Amino acid sequence: MIPEGLPALEAWLAADLVRLDLPRKPWVVPHRHDGIDVLNVVVVGAGMAGLAVAATLELAGVPTTLFDQSPEGYEGPWATTARMETLRSPKTLAGPALGLPALTFRAWFEAQYGAAEWEALGLIPRLQWMDYLRWYRRVLALDVRNGHRVRQILPQADGPVMLAIAGPGSVFTVRARRVVVATGRDGLGAAWMPDVARSIPPEQRAHSSDPMDYGRLRGLRVAVVGGGASAMDVAATALEAGAASVDLLIRRPDLPRINKGKGAGNPGFVLGFYHLPDHWKWRIRHYIGWSQTPPPHGSTLRVSRHPNAHFNLGCTIERITVADAGEQAGGGRRPVLEVETTTGRFDLDFILFSTGFQIDWARRPEFATFADRVLAWRDRFTPPADQHDQEMLDSPYLGPGFEFIEKEPGACPGLERIHCFCYPATMSHGTVSGDIPAISEGAERLARAIISRLYHEDVEAQFAAIRAYADPELIGDEWRPALPPDLRRDDDNGDRGDAD
Repeated sequence: MIPEGLPALEAWLAADLVRLDLPRKPWVVPHRHDGIDVLNVVVVGAGMAGLAVAATLELAGVPTTLFDQSPEGYEGPWATTARMETLRSPKTLAGPALGLPALTFRAWFEAQYGAAEWEALGLIPRLQWMDYLRWYRRVLALDVRNGHRVRQILPQADGPVMLAIAGPGSVFTVRARRVVVATGRDGLGAAWMPDVARSIPPEQRAHSSDPMDYGRLRGLRVAVVGGGASAMDVAATALEAGAASVDLLIRRPDLPRINKGKGAGNPGFVLGFYHLPDHWKWRIRHYIGWSQTPPPHGSTLRVSRHPNAHFNLGCTIERITVADAGEQAGGGRRPVLEVETTTGRFDLDFILFSTGFQIDWARRPEFATFADRVLAWRDRFTPPADQHDQEMLDSPYLGPGFEFIEKEPGACPGLERIHCFCYPATMSHGTVSGDIPAISEGAERLARAIISRLYHEDVEAQFAAIRAYADPELIGDEWRPALPPDLRRDDDNGDRGDAD
């Protein structure tokens, strides 16, 4: 039975950690560089993935520091740019709990609301998930530095990775033996919009991942380009904010019905994907991507229940013309967006692009010192002609510990000390670096790799510690030395001089 109330749950979790002898005592050898202390591991990003990695390392006795540009409690997309009402993952998944029952969302929920409410719960409300992650961070006492933006990551041949960080009121440098990039879906790039979006005035377009007040869409004719989950989320948000109409412009002649990714949701896929040959990795990831993920049932109904929502299937944008509509109510002028498509023309006031993300190192200046040195899939694998996918080709080709690999050996020494634990790692490691179902497995795989390498780098010091260890098991009075055989008394069977 789960204890009632968060204080009781936290006491239960603390007792479980004691039973498991966690966290382990810090064992990593302290390092200094140029007279300055070196951090063991820096995690860039304190969303779910970053928290899970940091928690795994901390429990293993490796002090870890996280830097996140967001205010405290607003890391990741959950309380900022995400607009779904509920998570898409089943409530029963353990997520970032790392094998600790008291650390699961279910335990957190039941401790506050009870088992009956848990049974009645359908999917997890998005903002409630964020509340859980806030608790997760607090109860594990993770070292998160909010309001800190990493401006530059510089690997070095003969020393730690250097990071330039802009914090509140200052820019400073830290050194770290290992750096984990846990920066989310757009971790190595940014949101992507098609070229046709450039013809639209910036104030009349946005990407589904952009921070935006949807109240500004009240009374406007809106289009959403795309038919996936995020397209449904932003379309519903626009409708609920009072948009006059919302047209979904969907290229496919029909929405996909089956989530093929769920068919890969088993331990074999999670644990075995990395060890597959490249052609199988490519074949599986391409098939799942080509099949596309259908928008959730509830998210689609959230849109279709509005009479002013229109699903335009087989609808591809051909061109957009900006025409002057004259004076608007309240003053000012707002151009009309005349959108020509394969199914006809739409006159619109605003367009939301739910067109995904792309790997684009040029848009991430913090990686500029090594971006062109990273081995990508296009450098190692040529797909069949009918399986071309640019995003997959641009994905980094990672090592077993999620580490970046040099495109040309020796061209960027130290690069292997930077680990990619965000969505672009999917091509090499599968879906273990950002999605809820396997985030614990991914965090543990990465932590094991980092721990192994930290120990390997310090093997001389670790061996010296072994030799210096002097905590005795015996103090010398636990036995008596045996008498020589010729001095033993044959008739004394009780005192032979050799204790058992």
